[in-house]
Amino acid sequence: MDEIQLIGLFLFVLFLLLGTGVWVGLALLGVAWVGMELFTSRPAGDAMITTIWTTTSSWTLTALPLFIWMGEILFRTRLSEDMFRGLSPWMARLPGGLLHTNIVGCTVFAAVSGSSAATLTMVGKMSIPELRRRNYPEHMVIGTLAGAATLGLMIPPSLTLIVYGVSINESITRLFMAGVLPGLVLALMFMAYVAVRARASRHFNPDQETGLSLREMLATSRALIPVMMLITVVIGSMYLGFATATEAAAFGVLGSLVLAATQRSLTWATVTASLMGATRTSAMIALILAGAAYLSLSMGFTGLPRALAEWIATIELTRFELLMVLLVFYIVIGCFLDGISSVVLTMAVVEPMIRAAGIDVIWFGVFVVVVVEMAQITPPIGFNLFVLQGMTGHHMGVIARAAFPMFLIMVVMVFVLIAVPELATWLPDTMREARAG
Repeated sequence: MDEIQLIGLFLFVLFLLLGTGVWVGLALLGVAWVGMELFTSRPAGDAMITTIWTTTSSWTLTALPLFIWMGEILFRTRLSEDMFRGLSPWMARLPGGLLHTNIVGCTVFAAVSGSSAATLTMVGKMSIPELRRRNYPEHMVIGTLAGAATLGLMIPPSLTLIVYGVSINESITRLFMAGVLPGLVLALMFMAYVAVRARASRHFNPDQETGLSLREMLATSRALIPVMMLITVVIGSMYLGFATATEAAAFGVLGSLVLAATQRSLTWATVTASLMGATRTSAMIALILAGAAYLSLSMGFTGLPRALAEWIATIELTRFELLMVLLVFYIVIGCFLDGISSVVLTMAVVEPMIRAAGIDVIWFGVFVVVVVEMAQITPPIGFNLFVLQGMTGHHMGVIARAAFPMFLIMVVMVFVLIAVPELATWLPDTMREARAG
């Protein structure tokens, strides 16, 4: 059986299992088992057990549940209220007004969450009622939230970057550094769109905010101090070399518990609910990672990744052409799979291609995250769209149309990354040279 037929068989089994409602992780295990059983002589069961244990016992992976738990704890505090109160006096002066609180608030919370859905829920539950009350256009409220919440996938601590790093055995800390500048640039692009749209639209006429003196604005901004201190401890400890990603995650959990206690929202019910939420999410991701690792092993034994890499070499695509093919590929599969599933499902095949093409794997991690961010706001499986539908009560088509400009901005961001790769590589390279010196 040649590689085209083998790919067809793998895809047929995968979509057959997914179509019957089987969990993504179990579907990946099922496809891998079929490949091992039919096309290799190695015992499929023994290989499965060994691979699952090796993958799920990775020390690097420990950072994942800790960062998830940190986000779950903060989700149950008054952080969103404090952020809105602290940011609104400053954002009201910009073209677009308080719509910028959606973008800046999501950027800030992304730096302590790592989850797109948690970022969206946390910021949206406070900003949507407030912006509606001030007569901001509904489509811009929804669109800015849908787009800016995807920053939770890029700005550290990003769960997707952790999964990507584990999948290809690269430094989580370097990947986190690589995501900072592109994440901030993307946030600025969102804000620039809001400012231009607000100036150009004749229907943009929200209620004016009461002017505050500089002293009053500074006094209101004190609400931002706790979360900024937490970001400094978590992110700064990694970048300065004081802590690994796992140790920084532990600091983040302790800091979030302290923050919850100071806000008087740390109760036994809060701790229990946050632990259960983190356990469910972590178990789901661990099962997907285990399935992807077993699938990678199965495909490795069949020789499929090597054959595809050699085939790509024979058609002599330039690096730009290869990236364009991967861009379209990830956008298509993102319509049917969530971001983490898209990454772990494809890395066994894509990693040899990008390494053979001489593409920096740290830079490619940021590229992939930008593209799978799009999957969060593309029908029919865009998870952020479902969250917003539950929060606003609008039809899915209305939400998708409101989010479409943000999708186009992300496409532009992909080309910015290709044109200026130093956006992703400068910070990790600089920090590595500083430590070496």
